[in-house]
Amino acid sequence: MRSRVSSRISRVRLALLLVCAAMAAGAAEMRSVEVDRIDGIYMMRSEVRFAASVEAVYSVFADYDLSTRFSGAIVESRNLDAAEEGGRPGFYIRNHGCVLFFCKSFERYGYVEREPYKIIRASIDPERSDFHLSNESWHFKRDGLGTVVTYDLEFEPKFWVPPVIGPYVIKRKLRNDGDEAVDRIEAIAQELRL
Repeated sequence: MRSRVSSRISRVRLALLLVCAAMAAGAAEMRSVEVDRIDGIYMMRSEVRFAASVEAVYSVFADYDLSTRFSGAIVESRNLDAAEEGGRPGFYIRNHGCVLFFCKSFERYGYVEREPYKIIRASIDPERSDFHLSNESWHFKRDGLGTVVTYDLEFEPKFWVPPVIGPYVIKRKLRNDGDEAVDRIEAIAQELRL
């Protein structure tokens, strides 16, 4: 009797272990994230592996209308027609964020260049944005049944950032927001099933 119970417990443990391993294998994995600030310009580079096809992951990043679903800092976003952006596809994003007690909403209007399933580049129009500079790129690489995305961001805000503590808080927020967004991005990509 005792050996049958032990055997059953062992099988249940093995089944739970296999389920947990399968769930972990399917989760988005933040492989690296680096954030720096030099002469007022913030830079971020990250690498994430998603358990979704390159077509699906690319589709999530290429559609600015989806941005509010995966980023808590983005309160409004949309694709802009090429006609609105001087013949180039564009985007609009309104973010809201706080550094200590200092809260600010800021906008970015910009242009997008795409090489389907390989790279997306986005840069802002500084005359219409709350940044002097903001350039982003996403590089997509097939990795087995998943996708690795390398993200590069550099930006220089036009708005005041509290000295000393402000840069530290912005760096921390970039890291934390990225960590929180990756699972949401993967969930949206898996919904698309491309």
